[in-house]
Order: sequence, then C-alpha cells, then structure tokens
Amino acid sequence: MGLLEGKFAVVTGAASPRGLGKATAQLFAEHGATVAILDLDADQARAAAADLGEGHVGLACDVTDLDACRRAADALLQRWGRIDVLVNNAGITQPLKVMDIAPGNYDAVLDVNLRGTLYMSQAVIPAMRERKAGSIVNLSSVSAQRGGGIFGGPHYSAAKAGVLGLTKAMARELAPQNIRVNAVCPGFIATDITAGKLTPEMMDGILAGIPMGRAGEARDVAGCCLFLASDLASYCTGTEVDVNGGSLIH
Repeated sequence: MGLLEGKFAVVTGAASPRGLGKATAQLFAEHGATVAILDLDADQARAAAADLGEGHVGLACDVTDLDACRRAADALLQRWGRIDVLVNNAGITQPLKVMDIAPGNYDAVLDVNLRGTLYMSQAVIPAMRERKAGSIVNLSSVSAQRGGGIFGGPHYSAAKAGVLGLTKAMARELAPQNIRVNAVCPGFIATDITAGKLTPEMMDGILAGIPMGRAGEARDVAGCCLFLASDLASYCTGTEVDVNGGSLIH
C-alpha cells in the first residue's frame, strides 16, 4: 500500500513538466493519493493532472489572490469532502542584485513565494481543523539559509526566509489541532529554471561546493515532501528538511 493511500492532496505551481511541484504530484499519485494540481493556466494544470492518471484534478489558481485560493479549496472540498495534504510549491525567482530590486520586483517575488504560501494555507486550514488532521509542506530554499543562491536575488532569500518563519509559527499554532506544518529547503536542483543557463565552468564551480558532487533532481525534493506528508512524519512539525547534497553542512 502506498504512503498516501486514500489521501487527497493539493500541490500549487505544479504544471511545469520538470518542476518540483510536478515531481511531487507524480510521486504522491504513485503512493495512492488523489492529487489536485493548481497553476495559473487552467489548461496546463489539467494537462499536468491528466499525466498522473485518471481521477486527478487540474485547476487554475493565482495564489496571490486569497479569493482565488478559497474558490479552489471550496471546489475541491465539494468534490472530495476533505483535503489531507497541501504542498505550497508555487514560487518565482529573479536574479537581481540588491540595488537593482525595484518595488515591483520585490512585490512580485514576495507575493508569490510568501503571501501565496499564507493564502493557500488559510484556504485549507478550516477544513483541516474541522477534521483535526492535515499536513502542510512549504517549499523554502537553501537561499534562505545561506543568504543567496545561484539564481535568486536578496528579495528571493527574504521571501524564502519568511516561509521558514511562517512555517514554524503555523506549526506552533496548529499543532493542537493535529495539523503538521513543515518546510523543505532545496539546494541546487536540475529543473526548467536552471536548464541551459549555466556554462560547463559555472556548473563545475557549483558542483565543487556540493559534497555529493551532483545536482539534485526534482524527485529528490519530492521524496522529502512525501515523507512529511505521510504518517511516517506524524511526530514532525515545525521542521525544515535540507535537500542539498550536503552543500550547507555546518
């Protein structure tokens, strides 16, 4: 039996074919979950859900819009009756230096990565509270921990650090209702965001700082999301799980 057999899971920002969200949705489906893929484009979300097999759902949802998040959650609750797992994966990044961050840049990155995590969580928490059960997994980043990444500017680090703070505060508040909230912090992962943007020399430099000597794969991150979503992690809340090949060993 799969680790999520009979569970109903929502994954935001999961329509990109090689992204972390799609890999997570795929692994959840393989472990028995019925999955809803949420993304900005309804057709892309539906196509991604169809890739998972029969019975999965694709919906349009802008996570920066609280009403849109609530509409998506309500539609799924009418269909399923409950939501067991939420993965807040939707995010954007911009490779800007600190003095190049304009107000619009700051707002865009903070809105999707941080505000979107809050809004989608607010949309599903009431149903989880009613059942006194649920798992929320928030995608942060090594950029939040070390201060900067390869592609993300300081505003991205700030947003992902905010996700860590939000995760811990939500975990503390929601624990009495048996709702667990945890974060996953990916390091350098080979996705559509990184594809074709690095010279061999740049790649060699990056890999030199990773003790495991390779880029991570989307499924590496998905596996940690699966663990945190499942009952194997029933006593884990407020944690941050590093998926970085050892690049942040202290």
